[in-house]
Amino acid sequence: MPAMTPEQLQLITDQFKTLKDRSPFYAKKFDGIDIASITSQEEFEQLPFSEKADLREAYPLGIQAVPDEEVVRIHSSSGTTGTPVIIPYTAQDVSDWADMFARCYRTAGVTETDRIQITPGYGLWTAGIGFQLGCERLGAMAIPMGPGNTDKQLKMMQDLGSTVITATSSYALLLAEEISKRGLRDKIKLKRGVIGSERWGDKMRRRIQDEMGIEIFDIYGLTEIYGPGIGISCSEHHGMHVWADYVYCEIVDPKTGEALPDGEVGELVLTTLRKQGAPLIRYRTHDLTRIIPEPCPCGLNHPRIDTLTGRTDDMIKVKGCNMFPAQIEEVLKFVDGASSEYQVMIEAVNGRDVLELLFECEYEGEAREACEREVAAVFKAKIGCTPKATAVPMGELPRSEKKTRRIFDSRY
Repeated sequence: MPAMTPEQLQLITDQFKTLKDRSPFYAKKFDGIDIASITSQEEFEQLPFSEKADLREAYPLGIQAVPDEEVVRIHSSSGTTGTPVIIPYTAQDVSDWADMFARCYRTAGVTETDRIQITPGYGLWTAGIGFQLGCERLGAMAIPMGPGNTDKQLKMMQDLGSTVITATSSYALLLAEEISKRGLRDKIKLKRGVIGSERWGDKMRRRIQDEMGIEIFDIYGLTEIYGPGIGISCSEHHGMHVWADYVYCEIVDPKTGEALPDGEVGELVLTTLRKQGAPLIRYRTHDLTRIIPEPCPCGLNHPRIDTLTGRTDDMIKVKGCNMFPAQIEEVLKFVDGASSEYQVMIEAVNGRDVLELLFECEYEGEAREACEREVAAVFKAKIGCTPKATAVPMGELPRSEKKTRRIFDSRY
């Protein structure tokens, strides 16, 4: 567990002095706990966690910790799996978010002379507007395209000479494939990609980089904690720096909640240090990662979390085997000819679990059949059960500017 810095502890204890008075949500959550008397990291770590379920119960604005007149904006999660979470922002929250996002761009080597094409969606979702906030705070040119309309995306990319693309990994792949298919590589000026919202594998990353001719940076965030922009990978491309002057990180055992040593994989827990509208204390993200203990050669002193390996709620169990999407991506990475794009179909047939893995393959004929057999064998060796591995032609599986669902489980 990273040591809490004196500055972080001071920010936490300062907000604890009045938090229960300002927030009915925390007055109830910390009932019987004198948070104003907390003076150490050890005491802080005795506080109960916050969960997304807590925020859903507080719908619509029960999490708000400032008077109505100080709220200038709200953002929300999609609510596709339940009651949406609504997060209020003060003017200072918005300004802090812009500062963090501009810092992300600078870490990725983006400057005020760049032209940033923004493809994530705008609206209640934090993505598009966050990318634009940081762009404007940096002083670069924002090209606020929003999602979809690939023909227009490619036209504007050429006509305006976009140098940076921001996108989900799914939509970045779609754009990369279209650039390759239409022979546009020499007609675009892209140099960098700032990609977020979805976890993705090395094979997919290489395809996007190679077909677009760009250097890719992973950006991290979640709606409950500002949105994207609380952390990003640097030029070393080994983990993502999380801005420690705004967010405090913990890694805990997903089952017990106990703190884990630096370097061990567990669940990321975040605490906001400056957020006014909706501060979050020990918020369980369900993201699985680890703190990288070594100093980063890039020189940034902000702590690094490793590339996300999955989510605690992503795990599926088939034929007695526990598996995460990251393990499936690792299988495909290991097999020549197999693409990064896949779908898993799970159903119960006559009381037995049947798992089919569809994946895109560069080969045809006998070579494709051999690839299917190898994928099935590697899957069995790495995960423990044998799927029906089915190779399909490149580009056949769906692409989207939004998050792509990859696992379809019809057993329940």
